[in-house]
Amino acid sequence: MLPLTDPTAAPATTDRLPGTPVHHLTHPTTRAVIRLQNGMLTAARGFLRAHGFTEMLPPMIGPVTDPGVRGSKQVDVDYYGHRYKLMTSAILYKQASLLAFDKIFCIAPCVRLEPLETANTSRHLAEFHQIDVEVAGASREEITRLGEDLVRHIVRETVAHHAEEFEALGRDTGAFTELLGEPFGHRTHAEAVAELRALGHEQSADAEIDWHGEALLSAKSGRPFFVTDYPKGSRGFYDRESRDEPGTLRNFDILAPEGYGELCSGSEREFEYARIVARMRETGENPAKYGWYLQMVRDGIPDSAGFGIGLERFTRYLAGLDAVWQASAYPKVPGVVAP
Repeated sequence: MLPLTDPTAAPATTDRLPGTPVHHLTHPTTRAVIRLQNGMLTAARGFLRAHGFTEMLPPMIGPVTDPGVRGSKQVDVDYYGHRYKLMTSAILYKQASLLAFDKIFCIAPCVRLEPLETANTSRHLAEFHQIDVEVAGASREEITRLGEDLVRHIVRETVAHHAEEFEALGRDTGAFTELLGEPFGHRTHAEAVAELRALGHEQSADAEIDWHGEALLSAKSGRPFFVTDYPKGSRGFYDRESRDEPGTLRNFDILAPEGYGELCSGSEREFEYARIVARMRETGENPAKYGWYLQMVRDGIPDSAGFGIGLERFTRYLAGLDAVWQASAYPKVPGVVAP
């Protein structure tokens, strides 16, 4: 498998999906990828536990879930006559978990019915897993440092212990030299927009960097880099608005190099009741839907910051895969019916 180095190249298409689950599971590439992914999870858990984190098991269903997922739909389930949601992310429960522990992490599945056009982006699944981290009292500077250290540790440990899998996949681990040896790059959202417009890509200054824009930026980099300071309105109500720069969020993404795009999103969190309700209304959310969450906020939750790393996207980058579905044992590509 070769990495996607040309962001203008045709993406992997759905007709390249495995014909049957048995064929996919027994394919040498899948087996090497899953072993590599197992090593990544072992490294992640080891790093976080060594830094004082407690692993939590968040719920898979609840009365509400993360609304800040661009373009995708939530899945309703009948919970004893009540309409509950499958979790699109663990964000609300990560904040709740800080009432028990100051530093938590979880590795949990997420379900998002992505638009059908994302089936051909090579980077989207309808079901995926995240390495989610949250720290009470942390600033953006502290949480981005932790995220960088975690990514670097996972890569270092995986390279050290899985040479056989990298060889089987044809992935040259020299691609990680800059990642392991140099600090991650940094640019603001405004700087990224200007750079993309200079490249002839019409990126909106008021929206998240679009998928093609992410690929263009990451194709130019030899190591991961942060994009910070997204405009308010481009992300969910829980990303904290800067007190010094109104209209700007105290958040970030980590983009992988080689055209692989976004690996991670994170932010300082809103935690004050009045600000959260105002942000909900600004984004068109009905606060009445969030009864349990807002009651918890009213009673008091910690100031915090955190992030989520897409496990399958991270695996795709490390393994040098053409498409993210190859990083899942049971891939669910948007619009494609699969077991």
